[in-house]
Amino acid sequence: MKKITLLGATGSIGIQTLDVIRNHPDKFKLYAIAFGQNVEHALSIINEFNPKRIVVKNAATKQKLESLINQHHIYIGNEGMIDISVDPETDILVNAVMGSVGLEATLQAIRAKKQIAIANKETLVTAGHLIMSEAKKHKVDLLPVDSEHSAIFQCLNGERRADVSQIILTASGGSFRDKTRAELADVTITDALNHPNWSMGAKITVDSATMMNKGLEVIEAHWLFDVPYNQIDVVLHKESVIHSMVEFSDRSVMAQLGTPDMRVPIQYALTYPMRLDLPQTKKLNLIEIGKLHFSKMDFERFPCLRLAFEAGRVGGTMTTVLNAANEIAVDLFLQGKISFLEIETLIERALDQHKVLNNPELKTIIEVDKQTRKLVESYID
Repeated sequence: MKKITLLGATGSIGIQTLDVIRNHPDKFKLYAIAFGQNVEHALSIINEFNPKRIVVKNAATKQKLESLINQHHIYIGNEGMIDISVDPETDILVNAVMGSVGLEATLQAIRAKKQIAIANKETLVTAGHLIMSEAKKHKVDLLPVDSEHSAIFQCLNGERRADVSQIILTASGGSFRDKTRAELADVTITDALNHPNWSMGAKITVDSATMMNKGLEVIEAHWLFDVPYNQIDVVLHKESVIHSMVEFSDRSVMAQLGTPDMRVPIQYALTYPMRLDLPQTKKLNLIEIGKLHFSKMDFERFPCLRLAFEAGRVGGTMTTVLNAANEIAVDLFLQGKISFLEIETLIERALDQHKVLNNPELKTIIEVDKQTRKLVESYID
């Protein structure tokens, strides 16, 4: 029985992680959860799984939850997330929060030698050098939950990293993959949240539409698999059947295929190196699909992907700025304060104004993140 601490319990990945736990009650126990302010959803989780420890975003949410439940330990904010992540009772930390908020909890969990299932790509984008250094030092494996990185991880099992020639990330293209740049000028929030393949939260769905999600995944892949940026490629693959590929020095290419279902990589991260049955997931039927399509990624059409590659190559605090600027810009779009195309404009403006700091410490990263958020918000004040 593995005891799981789940950060981001009410989000899309969190919900699907609970589905995996629910399907294997003899294998997994939900020990602790962290969530933001969605008390109604969290209450149903608490009633079903009875976690021993709970973390909420703020005091108001804690007070509201305490009025609805009894005999639970409820904590607040970043310190609470760190506390449940390093709890001696925790076997696996599933980091499924959205944004850089999961950084410190993940770092401390690594130092506590917890198994990490990471769905929070922003942690590696913001502080990949710190995370991977600590993981190596403490001999902790970071098991990827993103479908693309899980695919790469599976393709690399049993292979020598020295034989890797190229990592190829696949991208669905998001909600606007068939639209021209001119047609993006008037798209709405509702349009952006209508992803053709995957069921995801609002922020990541918008990131998929701008292709920033894939850009963040490029940076994440760089750190997870220790591969330089010139050996990482992205191809447009509308069906989302091939989740990613690895090319080796002998020109062999390995790919991991499956239907678009996040429970597959989530469960694999929780059970690695074993596999369990997943009966709810539809089997892949290539005869039914018939054809798979691929096309070259256009950096002019998707400038956020270009910005991510550029920021990744510069390194240092540039990727911290990329992530923080994107989080604020997407939030502004979801609030209706800016247009869809202004997302990339604000990000590029923040990157252009930043003076890079190399090999930043955690304190520096947190400060740069904070200042970048203020800067981007000031652009529209």
